Amino acid sequence: MLVINWMSKPPITVDVNATLQDAIQLLKKHDIHMLPVVENDQIMGVVTDRDIKQASTSDMVALENHDLVKSISRIKIKAIMNKRPITVPYNHTLEETAILLFAHNISGVPVINPEGKLVGVFTKNDLFRAFISLTGINKRGIQFAIRLKDQPGAIKEVTDIIRDYGGRIASILSTCDRAEEGYFNVYVRAYGLDLPSRHRITEIIRDKDPLFYLVDFEENKREMHQPAGTK
Repeated sequence: MLVINWMSKPPITVDVNATLQDAIQLLKKHDIHMLPVVENDQIMGVVTDRDIKQASTSDMVALENHDLVKSISRIKIKAIMNKRPITVPYNHTLEETAILLFAHNISGVPVINPEGKLVGVFTKNDLFRAFISLTGINKRGIQFAIRLKDQPGAIKEVTDIIRDYGGRIASILSTCDRAEEGYFNVYVRAYGLDLPSRHRITEIIRDKDPLFYLVDFEENKREMHQPAGTK
């Protein structure tokens, strides 16, 4: 999944010659935390609500309240912006961008095209939106969390059981993290199953593989299990 398909666009920006007060108004109006600073459609920097708070606080120390608004209206964004912002190309994957957000502890990044032109902004909220879509939770249904042997066809055996009962697969997520060597954890969400079928599939999977939880969103039923070999 690429950033270009999930970024927020068109980006809300602020001109390099705008004032601190202009930026504050934009952040409040659009309920955002970061503004790319542009000049002739080229990104010159980034200003965040944290930058603005720091600039405002430093002025508050030296000024009376009635002078603060005047001071804020005089401060130019280019004086407080980050002139070396972290950006991502629009063909970056969500995973690559998520690592950047996490590593630098930032809420979002400007997205640029091959010519360096700003085409969007990718934020943590965009990442959450993509993750929610990947889980298939809008289909509700039932989710099985299963520990499988790391061998060819392991996931297919589970999905075949679901399909044999007329179920459809909304999502399949898998990881080797926090699994024993030679195993991996799989999270399968299925929908389109009636109650007897959901119960029967649960029984079959529970007998066949280590099932460490299931959530039936149709019945609002949750079961926690302890797979063999876990502590």
